[in-house]
Amino acid sequence: MRRAWQAGLWLLLAWLALPVQAQAQTRAWLDRSEIAFGETVALNIETDQSVDAVDYAPLQKQFDVAGQTLRRSLEWNNGRSRSRTLLAVGLRPRAPGVLTIPPLRVGTATTEPLRLVVRPPAALSANAGSDLFVETEVDDARPYVQQSVGVTVRLNYAVPLQSGELTQDPPDNATLQQIGEDRRYTRELDGRRYRVVERHYLLIPERSGTLVIPGARFSGLRDSDMFSSLFGGGGRQDVSVAAPARRLEVRPIPATAIQPWLPLRGLSLRYLRKPVQVRAGEAVQVEIGMTADGATDVQLPALELGNVAGAQIFADPAQTDTRIVDGKLQASVRRVFSLVPNRGGRLTVPGPSVVWWDATVGKARTTQLPPLLLEVAPGNVAMAPAASGPNATASPVLATADETPPSSDRFWPPNPRTVAAGVAGALLLAVLGGLLWRRRAAHHAVVDRDASEPPAPTSLSRALANGDFAKISLALTRQAGLAADDLEAVVARLDEQAQRDAVVLLQSAQWGGGSAIEARKALRAAFAGGARWKDSAPKAAELLPPLYPM
Repeated sequence: MRRAWQAGLWLLLAWLALPVQAQAQTRAWLDRSEIAFGETVALNIETDQSVDAVDYAPLQKQFDVAGQTLRRSLEWNNGRSRSRTLLAVGLRPRAPGVLTIPPLRVGTATTEPLRLVVRPPAALSANAGSDLFVETEVDDARPYVQQSVGVTVRLNYAVPLQSGELTQDPPDNATLQQIGEDRRYTRELDGRRYRVVERHYLLIPERSGTLVIPGARFSGLRDSDMFSSLFGGGGRQDVSVAAPARRLEVRPIPATAIQPWLPLRGLSLRYLRKPVQVRAGEAVQVEIGMTADGATDVQLPALELGNVAGAQIFADPAQTDTRIVDGKLQASVRRVFSLVPNRGGRLTVPGPSVVWWDATVGKARTTQLPPLLLEVAPGNVAMAPAASGPNATASPVLATADETPPSSDRFWPPNPRTVAAGVAGALLLAVLGGLLWRRRAAHHAVVDRDASEPPAPTSLSRALANGDFAKISLALTRQAGLAADDLEAVVARLDEQAQRDAVVLLQSAQWGGGSAIEARKALRAAFAGGARWKDSAPKAAELLPPLYPM
């Protein structure tokens, strides 16, 4: 009997425990099963276990997780107590589509997977009367391959926004990069005032065919009367909108296109500054501007002046800029050239030219400035006649207004004693000079004998064959008996105009940004038969200047 009573007691205890086990559970659910991209959904987890947090790491691949809340409660039912824990967290999807909430570990239990449908953001046009919409514009719907296309994205909102993100995804088979800073202004559409955030991009198609630009989208928070504890704020509502996608028809590079390939909608050249008075030996400035529609400044060719015979050209670094004008790309280049004529007379400065492809009409074009025709006045500096010989150097003689030329009517009769003393001094100096000259000549002879490899003069023909500007300059200055860097004196001593012009081209290529190819070609043609120097009969060197004016 006692055993039967004990068995019945155990059965009663087991029966009393059954409802408790049946009620012990952990479950998860979403407050909505379908949302728009950019909105937030609440994930709720309820359990009778004593937990303080849940590991949400499995969610972070597809969602932004924030705003966890925890609430505990104690219930009494038929004299029995039951504790419950409710956890809630906000999830913001990272992309639209059909997403799966993976199972989560909660204490000793595991939740079931959940399904969430995330719709793409709504695409609203500018005339939809919406509080918030995004629009995308392109400056050319039928560009060529590698042509620059300006893309403008605008966020228009008529309600206060607390925060948000404007995103433009790049298309396939093209490069997309933002240029400049965002602009902020207001506009009025259909009698309603909108605030606008405008952003600009540079798009360069890489392949021909149809190119789809994804619609720019905005996801953020706006003021709302609804109370929400998600993401730590109240009085805010999630918003998400997108612009319609844009389609471009990209044309291939024409078979007859010029190279380098430069597709533009327009290009202009102009003189910004031209000299009025020009004088030989004095620098004057020429400033040129170039404006191109449908390109950035890095895509434009270098702005150069043509070769100028009879003058040196020194170019300053170019000043470049890229702007958005009426929603379209526009690049500009400004450059200053310093022009130094080396002789008087008529000077022709060829204008720069640029070859480009007109993307509007589909044909090649050439834009060129007319040449500058300058009358160069003689300079104020008179050069002394060039002396011949390996050791002769040109000495500039400056004629100033204060100098008084010697006059023949000024004459003082010589003093016999002074004449005798002068003659004796001259003889003594002549003897000393001769001894000094013989001593220096003997010294140089010894040095030359001791040198194992005496330096050989640079051959002009060999330097011209190699095309090395430094060696050509050295050979010319050595033949003229000048310093290695005195090409201006070389020009003054050359007898042929073609050779003088070739040396000027050499200087321009070395320092002024001239064409190295044209300079080598001109040098080889002009000096094929050797350098031709001006004939000048040097006077015999006198040991002493004359004692009296003649």
